[in-house]
Amino acid sequence: MKKLIASGTQSVDSLQKSHGRNWTLMEKLFLGLTLPQYVGQALRNPLNWIFAIIFAVGIPIILGRFFFGLSWVTHSSNDYPWGLFLGFGLFGMVPLSSSGFLLGTSCVVFGRHDLEPMERLGLLNGLLGYFFAVVYLLIDLGQPWRLPFPMVVSFGPAAVLFLVAWHVSTYLSVQIAEVSTSFFEWIGFPIGIRAIRKITLGLTVSGIILSTLHQGALGALFTYAPGKVHPLWYSSSYQWIHFFVSSIPGGLCMVITVSTIASKTMSWRFDKRFKESLDRITISLAKGASMGLATYLTIKLMSIAHDNKWAYFATGWGEWYLVEIFIGVILPMFMLAYAIHHKNMAIIRFGALLVVIGIFLNRLNVALITFNWKLPYREIPHWREFIVTLTVYALYIVVYRFILYRLPILYEWRVEKEFAPAYVTETESTPLRLAVAYAAETESTALENSDTATS
Repeated sequence: MKKLIASGTQSVDSLQKSHGRNWTLMEKLFLGLTLPQYVGQALRNPLNWIFAIIFAVGIPIILGRFFFGLSWVTHSSNDYPWGLFLGFGLFGMVPLSSSGFLLGTSCVVFGRHDLEPMERLGLLNGLLGYFFAVVYLLIDLGQPWRLPFPMVVSFGPAAVLFLVAWHVSTYLSVQIAEVSTSFFEWIGFPIGIRAIRKITLGLTVSGIILSTLHQGALGALFTYAPGKVHPLWYSSSYQWIHFFVSSIPGGLCMVITVSTIASKTMSWRFDKRFKESLDRITISLAKGASMGLATYLTIKLMSIAHDNKWAYFATGWGEWYLVEIFIGVILPMFMLAYAIHHKNMAIIRFGALLVVIGIFLNRLNVALITFNWKLPYREIPHWREFIVTLTVYALYIVVYRFILYRLPILYEWRVEKEFAPAYVTETESTPLRLAVAYAAETESTALENSDTATS
């Protein structure tokens, strides 16, 4: 795509072409290219061939799961109920998707407008992470048409699963509304843009409440099985806050990681504003992530001291726990602190990647590896389970890339002059009118004073 743009191809970043004609929907979908150009650049991308192989193998296995049952693709049992679908796809992807409410809260509630170039990327990361976590859940549960059953039919407000279902579904709806602004700009629907902007604060506050509740509720799920998770990874008093606090650095570092990958693979989609602010915003996010890691480590030590679990460090499980904490918390925390002070972007981005890996490792430890740790055997996931997990994650990447190529996430949507009034809300235009009136009044007063002084 870089070569095509360098050769003079115009990318779609506004409703109209340079000569005044509106882009058609097909032209927008093909990124302003002709069909032969689009197909040609897609075939030249080796990553597309890798995805094609993954889908060719994985999609039939996913379909086979629904035809032949869950036992055809997994070794899950009463001893190990949480497999890769939930350990990786649900418990792992949800904390890394907290970037939506974190950046939304920072920009809208706390007025951190310097982070706005990265806000939409954080919101999109949150939306897709939650959506595909639900996809993993549906593959594990089967019968997707019965998904509303535990939420509406079997009404059980005292159950944690009931709370998780409602929190995830309502928060997913909130995130769809937040990201829809980019879609409305892309299709040219100013009424929708104005409607979303009027309820932005309410959506953000709802996101704070819902995300805080269900991040903790996912941890509270494990209080249903006391004694099954290894004591170093379990605390009846702190389990919910472990999941919530770890999601803060996880979500921030996931945005850093995604923006880093995007800068290497689709920098042609960056506008000047995003390019110039990327390093500065990355440092700001790294500061928040480092403080979140310090808080998470403190709470982990408090839970161990509270339950007096120090003796477990002398066992093999204790060594594995220290490996997780070192790789996912201590090492990246010191790396981020050093890199922030010296403004070393490479170390910041590598430290963020370690945090993402550490989140996945922690959730797999809690849900799969250390679950029923007293049993004489460890569960090894079925090979089809690995393939299904990889296939859904590959689909997540493809959808992520498809949206970033098209919607104004990494760039600002240029609005032509004749369309500009439609994109300005009453709230936004009022300060402008007041400023113009004040300027006119000031100029008039200055002229009167000048005339008086002259006379």
